[in-house]
This record gives sequence, C-alpha cells and structure tokens, in this order.
Amino acid sequence: MSDSFQSKSTLDVNGKSYRYYSLKALEGDYNLDRLPYCLKVLLENLLRKEDGKSVSVDDIHTLCRWKGSDEASEQVNFTPARVVLQDFTGVPAVVDLAAMRAAMRQLNGDPAKINPLGAVDLVIDHSVMVDYYGNPDSLAKNTEKEFERNNERYQFLRWGQQAFSNFRVVPPGTGIVHQVNLEYLAKAVLVEEHDGEQVALPDTLVGTDSHTTMINGLGVLGWGVGGIEAEAAMLGQPITMLIPEVVGFELKGELPPSATATDLVLTVTQMLRERGVVGKFVEFYGPGLSKLPLADRATIANMAPEYGATCGIFPIDDETLNYLALTGREQAQIDLVEAYAKEQGLWRHDDDPVADYSDTLHLDLGDVVPSLAGPKRPQDRIALTDAKAEFNTLLEQELQEQETVIASTDDSRFTSEGGQTAVDNTNLHERGAVPVAMNGQEFMLEHGAVVIAAITSCTNTSNPAVLVAAGLVAQKAHDLGLTTKPWVKTSFAPGSQVVPAYMKNAGLLEPLAELGFDIVGFGCTTCIGNSGPLPPPVQNAVRAGDLLVAGVLSGNRNFEGRIHQDVRANYLASPPLVVAYALAGNMNVDLLNDPVGESKDGKPVYLKDIWPSPKEVADTIASAMTEGIYADKYADVFKGTEAWQQLPVPEDEIYSWPESTYVKKPPYFDGMTMELPESKPITDARCLVKVGDSITTDHISPAGAIKPDSPAGQYLREKGVEPEDFNSYGSRRGNDDVMVRGTFANVRLKNQMAPGTEGGWTTYLPTDEQMSIYEASQKYQADNVPLIVLAGKEYGTGSSRDWAAKGTNLLGIKAVIAQSFERIHRSNLVGFGVLPLQFKDGESVESLGLDGSETFDFDAIEGEPKTLGVTARKDGKDISFEVRVRIDTAVEWDYYRHGGILHYVLRQLAG
Repeated sequence: MSDSFQSKSTLDVNGKSYRYYSLKALEGDYNLDRLPYCLKVLLENLLRKEDGKSVSVDDIHTLCRWKGSDEASEQVNFTPARVVLQDFTGVPAVVDLAAMRAAMRQLNGDPAKINPLGAVDLVIDHSVMVDYYGNPDSLAKNTEKEFERNNERYQFLRWGQQAFSNFRVVPPGTGIVHQVNLEYLAKAVLVEEHDGEQVALPDTLVGTDSHTTMINGLGVLGWGVGGIEAEAAMLGQPITMLIPEVVGFELKGELPPSATATDLVLTVTQMLRERGVVGKFVEFYGPGLSKLPLADRATIANMAPEYGATCGIFPIDDETLNYLALTGREQAQIDLVEAYAKEQGLWRHDDDPVADYSDTLHLDLGDVVPSLAGPKRPQDRIALTDAKAEFNTLLEQELQEQETVIASTDDSRFTSEGGQTAVDNTNLHERGAVPVAMNGQEFMLEHGAVVIAAITSCTNTSNPAVLVAAGLVAQKAHDLGLTTKPWVKTSFAPGSQVVPAYMKNAGLLEPLAELGFDIVGFGCTTCIGNSGPLPPPVQNAVRAGDLLVAGVLSGNRNFEGRIHQDVRANYLASPPLVVAYALAGNMNVDLLNDPVGESKDGKPVYLKDIWPSPKEVADTIASAMTEGIYADKYADVFKGTEAWQQLPVPEDEIYSWPESTYVKKPPYFDGMTMELPESKPITDARCLVKVGDSITTDHISPAGAIKPDSPAGQYLREKGVEPEDFNSYGSRRGNDDVMVRGTFANVRLKNQMAPGTEGGWTTYLPTDEQMSIYEASQKYQADNVPLIVLAGKEYGTGSSRDWAAKGTNLLGIKAVIAQSFERIHRSNLVGFGVLPLQFKDGESVESLGLDGSETFDFDAIEGEPKTLGVTARKDGKDISFEVRVRIDTAVEWDYYRHGGILHYVLRQLAG
C-alpha cells in the first residue's frame, strides 16, 4: 500500500500502541470539519487502501473537495472490513462460492482461491416460522419444526463453516442478524494486523440484508448489498460507488410521553421518502441526538431502506460508549473507540458546527405523534387519530375494485387453478361478516379483523423501551381482565437471547404470555413472511367472505403478499400498539377514543388506561438490566443447540452436491471459459412483464409460502415433496429450479401483460395465450427470443434480494426499462448481466404509448454509452425513443461485459 500523504501515525491508548491513518495529515490543504461524518469514514478507507490502482491520490483529493453534489459523477472504491450475512441470502451466497470452487477447477485455477479474505459472519435467523403460537411450548415446537424443515440447508452451512476460513456461523435460535451485530459483532473501531502491526480503523461492513444499516446507529458505516456484491467483497473486490450526496437530518427537542421510537422512525421514513434520498447517505445531527438512546438511533438507522437511503448514520459520542458498556464490550475496547474517534475528528459534540450537506431536513421530536404505516408500504404513515377513517376508505376502495373486476372479468380466469383464488359473485357488501366456530368459541369475522398481531423484527425487538412498554401494556390489560380477541394470531419473536432475560427480570414475560404473546422463536418471523398459517377456521372464513383482514406488526416491511397471502392490509406499529390492536381485534376501532375492551367488572377500558408513562418504562428498564446480562447471553454465541452440534459435517474442499431440493449446483458457470462472452445487440425482444410503480423485490422474488399449484409447487411435488413440507421461497434459495419458477410469482403481482389477473401470469404473445410467467419464458427461450420488463417508478424497492436479479436473468430477461430503480436492485441486475435502462425524465410507458405487445430492438452497445436507442414495433408502426443506461461506473461495465460480477471475479482469480 502507498501512503502519499504520510498519514500513517501512532495512537497510544492505556499504554498500548496502534498504527492508524490520520485524517489530520490532510488538514493542511483541506478543512475536513465541513465534511459529514460518514464521508470522513470513507476518506479514511481511501487513505488506508491507497495503492495507485484501486485507490489513487486523485480519489482522495476528490473526496476532500466534496461540496455536496458536484462530485456525483466521480467514483471511488470502498473496501469494507467485514461482511455480515443472514441465512436466506447467506445460503445462496455460500452456494455460489461452492459453485465457484468447482468452476475454478474447470478453468484450471486453484479452488482454494475461492475463500473469504476478510471476516464474514452468517447469522441463521430467517428460517423459523410461526407454526405454533399462544402456548408455552410454542418456542420448542417451532424450533423442532425449523430443524426438521431445514436440515439439508443447515448441513450445507456446516460444510461452509469448515470449508472456508474467516467464516463464522451463528446457529439458529440465537437472534436476528442485525441485533446480534449491534449487541455483539460490531466493535465501532476495529484492530487488524498488517505486516506485524496492530492497525486501528473504523468498523465498516456490508451485509446481505437491507437492514444492515441498523448498525449505523452505533456510528458504523455499512449498508445492504445483494448477495452477489457481498460475495465479491468476500473475495477481496472493493465496492465501486459514486461519491454520494449526503442529506443532513437535524433532530431537536425530545419525544412527547405518548410517542415511541417506532412513531419517530415512521415519521422520519415518511419525510425522507417524500424528499427523495434514493442512492444518498443520510446523516443525523443536532441537539436532539443527546435525547435519543442508542437503541432509538438504531431503530431509525434500521429503516434506511424504507426511506430509500444507502445508510442513515449517527456519529460516535458518549451515548455510543454507554451502549458499548451496557452490552458488555471490554473497557479496553471502549477506551480505544473514544480515543480513536476523538483523534480522527469522528466524535460528536452538541456544539459542533453543522457540516456541509447536500440537503437538510429538520424535525422537532416534540411534534411526533403515535402512528401506523400501511397498508402496503412502510413510508405511508398514518397518525393513530386517523387510522380508523383511513381503513374505512381503503375498504370502500377495495370493495369497489372487486365488484368492478367481478362485473368485467371472465370468471374462468378466477379459478382455483394456477394459484388463483376463486371469487364468489355474491354482492361483496353482503359478505362483510362470516360466522366462525373455533376452540369452543363462536364469533363473526368481519372486514378489518386483525388476524395477525406480531411483535417481531429487528427494528423494534432491539429496543428495550418499546418492548418494555408492550409488556407494561399487557400487564395492565391482564390485571384489568382484558383478553385478546380469539381470531388474532399473536406472536413474540425476540431479536436476541437478552430480550427474554430482561423481560423476565421485569416480570413482563408472563403477562405477555397471558395475552397470547408467548415467545415463538428467535429470528425474523412475521416481518419476512414467516408468519405461518392462519388457523383453518379463520383462513376459511377470510376466503369464503373475501374479507379484507389486517395484520399489525412491529416490523419494517409490509409489502403486498409479504406478511401472509390472505392478509391484504398490513400495518407497521410499535410493540405496545401491536398489543393494543390484539385486544381491540379490528382496524375499525379508534384506539384513542373507543374502548379496547371491557374490564372484568364490565367497564370499558381505554388505551390511556393501560398506556405506561415514560417514567414507568425507564424505571422498569433500569431495574431489569442487570450487570453482565449481555455478556452472559453472548458467551457461547457460536455453540448452538445440541441439534446443531450433531449435524453431520462434510469435509470435502469442493462440495459434492448430494441430491437435495434445497441446495443444488447452479447453472451460472456451466460452459464458462476464460474468454468474454460475445456482445450482441438485443433484437426482436418481447415483453414478459409490464408493471407500474413501487414494484418491490418481494413482487419479483417472494420469500413466503409456495402455492401447491404454482410452477414451483408443481416442481416440488414432482420431486416427491408434499405441500406441508414445501417450506418457503426464502428457504429454497439454494435451488435455482425452485427460485426461477418463483420469480414474479408473488400472489399480489399485477402483470399488465395479463389484464385482470393477480399472481405470476403473463400473455404468451405469439398465441395470445395466458399462462404462467415461467412457462412463457421457457417457450420464448426455446425460440431464442430475448425478453424485457417494462416498469414504472421505484422498481426493485425493498430487500437486497439477489434472487430478484438471478431469477430475472434465468427467465431470459435481457433488460429492464423503468422510470427509476432502487439502488440495490439496479446494482444486482448489473451484477447478474441484466441491463438496467431508465426512461428519460418525463417519459414513461404511458407517454410513449407502449402496451407491451410490441417487439423491441435496442441499439448495439459500443464502449460505455450513457444512452441507448430503442425501437418498439407493432402493426408496421415504429416508436423510437432513447433510454439512460444505468450502468454507473467503469467497474460495473466490466461486470456486465463478463456476464456478471461472479464471472468477472472468477476470471480474475483464475488468470
């Protein structure tokens, strides 16, 4: 490495010396006080990695001169210190690495070169499902079912654990990846050995989950990437990025007694989505930070993907040190963090001058009010005062839409075949309630019924304040004799083993269990779509009455079809509000004015009667957080249960790929040579999928249940797998045959190429025949017809799901033309050889008059064009237009030419 600025210095902390790359070496030429915190971290990364190739002197000068947006066209290489995976994305990442080892032998290279070069941690947290709930044995039964379902996947991960160095696996049942990262894995400042020296540096990372950004609350710069980007980072490839704009978000004041951190983050999400921060960094500053506990900061940072930012970071300050101490980090580490941050100008003071930001927003915390977000997007905040009215508006819209569909649609399209749901033509307004008998009780299930109430996901289960508040609500409600409604599926999925420890100390586990919120597992359950089945009587009633029922969850995602396929309205809420809605049982209740239930003596009980004060919450936390509670629970974090330890561990260097419907050698590298694939223009292409705005990666590659009559379900049945053993799309990501059949298979997808349908349908244009998207793609590919997707704004919103790009590629789709892309999905498309193209400003499918039935010709790609000409032909008429090529950097062009980032890395290592 070079050191052109002579920045290498020595830092002494408590008698121990560390080498570090000092930002002060640049101060003679530049005023770094004006740089945002996050860019200082990025600048240190460049200083330390300067080699004249990947990082040049000019790169460092360019970042030092940053003025907001002037450098938006300049690119730099960022080398994260570590990578964090969760199992839904981690299993396919390890599958790819295993396949790359085999491909290296095929290319006459050394398979051992396919090995992580830096620290990689995989936390198994996405595989537990809520099959059992509302009983003390729910946790044990769900855990047993989890191992039964995922045995093949877990054996494969055990192979990876022994086959790859620098690769650790946190076993199932430990917690959610982001909470484990926040409470244990992250250090804020790392120490690495280089050439015999101990080098101190900022903790940085990328992760294969969008919500990797949660760690930004600890002052750690990191964000979510697709699995394919993460694999490249593991193999030593820097992440090439455009120098970002940085939006400053000032916080002042403090939260009112009625508001929680969840209400705050929903407010922040709404504000930033409205401003538009996709592809930008967000940095929080202002006096309000001193009033925000670190757990609240982490809650806000967690939802950076929901507000669209690459990251949402908080600088290091006294609260960072307090949290490191609380969570059992060693005092020597805490002292190093303080000394390093202050020496490098990374320490926050209340009176710091405001950095030069590209844009700024401002929020008085005192203006935050109790809120929900939904019914389909996390940025659609609804004040609790308006929740009842908003739901009724939604209900009227849904009823009108359904009646319109029934009146205008050929009934044959709505059969039980191919994953569609039968529709009863009875007047929908007359089907607003269905009688149900269940567990000895009889009730009417109505529109608006809350059928899922889940305290789940990393956003909130890492925050003691909202969890204790939920426990206190449950305690007060139980003491008054309130119970949850019998149709509500209740669950509590803590994000780490620490949560039940302090909740037990507070005496709050029992009252939660009395209301049905027994612990169901340690992992990401309902928020990822692992909500499990509804009780059959409830499910049958929902389908018989075509009821618009609701889920209320303390999560970060509520996209269509994600939470449960029969639950069409889903609302994000704080844990105490989740408990309150479980008591009320319906969205058609005004929680601020209507009773949530009746006491044992028959009197109405209102939310204000059971809502705890901030002092109650704070006092409870203070008494429950005993010394050493975090250190005790993380002492054996990598050990796992006996079931985990007894799994057989294959010892081969190259995986042998035994017969499995979970893990299969992918076809990406079949026939690969050292030569670059021939570049051919896309001609006579057909549109396979045409969609509107806000199409999420959940629409493109669902994570939830697999329908028996879907293409993926049919494949599994042909392999002898019974529907009760299908598990989920998320758990099957190690098998490309399942996943390609599940691409665009979300039951709520509305593909305009098959009007009037919902789900994975399209029209095969040569015969004008409706069929599954997968079947049509196979027919097109058999005839060598390239395919495209036409889309609106915010295409690829949501999770950093590499299968949304992999599946797109394997369907034969060569290009996606959208009005705008979400950052991670655009990058993933490039990383898997799919061309992301963007309509010019003011243009769209509608403005150009495209209906998707045209054939499309694209100009040949010569060099690295910024635009590309497209001609759509139909009935002898041509529509010609230009699109922007969204391959943003020179390195991305290399990836695209090689057919993808993994192919590029393979050829580099083999050569």
